[in-house]
Amino acid sequence: MIVAERESGEPVAFMGVENNRLEMLFLSPGERGKGLGKELMQYAIQNYRIQEVTVNEQNPQTVGFYKHLGFAIYKRTDYDEEGNPYPLLYMKLV
Repeated sequence: MIVAERESGEPVAFMGVENNRLEMLFLSPGERGKGLGKELMQYAIQNYRIQEVTVNEQNPQTVGFYKHLGFAIYKRTDYDEEGNPYPLLYMKLV
């Protein structure tokens, strides 16, 4: 787990990485649009060799974020990994 904090020590973002795959990336709403997500992803790509992400298709802002960083969709499912009707997009760094 990688955690980004303010100087005060308050966490503002975290990400989980496993086997060259981003498992989760969360930013507090007040930190969005400031470049922190991009900075964290660049760090993860360089230091943890992230090659893949999975994103909910119903979250177009996040899909666009990963596309902007160089990821492309290679697979789509109608259900999430728990069988719920949330389409997932699997993306690889190109």
